Parts: sequence; structure tokens; C-alpha cells
Amino acid sequence: MARMQLGILISGRGSNMKALIDACAGRDYPAEIALVLSNVASAGGLETARAAGIKTIVIDHKAYPSRAEFERDLDQALRDHGVELVCLAGFMRLLDKDFVKRWHDRMINIHPSLLPSYRGLKTHERVLEDGVRFTGCTVHYVRPQMDEGPIIMQAVVPIDDHDTPQKLARRVLAYEHKIYVESVRLIASGNIRPRGNKTASKGLKFPKKGLISPTPDDA
Repeated sequence: MARMQLGILISGRGSNMKALIDACAGRDYPAEIALVLSNVASAGGLETARAAGIKTIVIDHKAYPSRAEFERDLDQALRDHGVELVCLAGFMRLLDKDFVKRWHDRMINIHPSLLPSYRGLKTHERVLEDGVRFTGCTVHYVRPQMDEGPIIMQAVVPIDDHDTPQKLARRVLAYEHKIYVESVRLIASGNIRPRGNKTASKGLKFPKKGLISPTPDDA
């Protein structure tokens, strides 16, 4: 069976990209990376991808007079390399609705919160300010609105009273790596697909127990 061809978009060090590179090195993983593309020539993730023998391209948005022209070349590069699923992994550019529609149900993103809560930036600072007991991360299909789209997978991370944004970010990031790899596996193997504003799945396991925080003495 042919492996699904991934195109990964990054703007920085690409730690989620690295998790996908490691997963794709496994023979039984149902996807492989056709292209890593960045809008920043100095992005650290580019060297990581090159070291793994993966094709890289830089398309600098600042070199274009308009977003439409930048996204035209972005789209063409993905198509030229046979990309079937676009994975946003720290790509710090909002994509226009026309680009998103061209890749409808074929582009996914990861966000460091339990969507639909805490969309946007400074997620960890905001959850700590609000005093919530749980946060997490979400992989979802991309829609024109920021941080919206059918949810593929989520991970829940408990918050400690002594957490800082930096400590919390490190713990959440470890789960980002896990669920991005597993989300791509589910999509590439045909075990999950979008259905309206949700996803439909087959043969998957779901948790049976809830979580309580702070933990009661008798738990």
C-alpha cells in the first residue's frame, strides 16, 4: 500500500516536524514526508529535515507583494511534490480562505490547548491566569477561521499550582509530539475522516474514566 505523502510547513525549529520525521522512519508507518517548506530561510527545522534526507524549500512571504502571490507559489510547490496531506507545524502565517479551501480536508494543524477553548496565542499564560485545572493540545482539520475545524485527537494535561508558562509548555509539547504522529497515522490508514464539523472514526479506543484535579484522597 502506498504511503500518504506529507507536506510539512514550518517557521521555526519544527519539533513536531521532527516527531513526524522519526515516525516516518518506521517501516509500518503509513505516511512519508515528501517536502518540508518554510517561509523563513533561517528556520532551524530546515537543517533537521535536510539531515534526514528530506527535500526542503524556502518561500519567503516577505519577497511577495501580496498574500495571494505567496500562497500561489506555496500551493504550487506542494502540488509539484505530490503532497496529499499538509501538516502545519509551527507555521506562523495565517492562510487565506482560498488557500484553505483548495486544501479542504487535506490540511491539519496542532494547537496547544483543548480547542475550542483558548484559541490564538499566549495559550499557556491565559490558562494559568484563568486558574483552570486542565489544559492540553488538539490536532484538527484546518478551516478558514483561526484554530477551528473538526477535531482529530486531543491530549489532556493537568495543571499544577506551581506551573509557569514555560514548564506547562514543555509538558504540553511532549503530548503534541505524540498526538500529531498518531493523528497522521489515523488519517493515512483511513481510520478517521471529517464529517461536517466533527470527525467519524472506526475501530478506535476511547478513555472510560474521567480525571479529577486536585486528586481526592480516596482516588
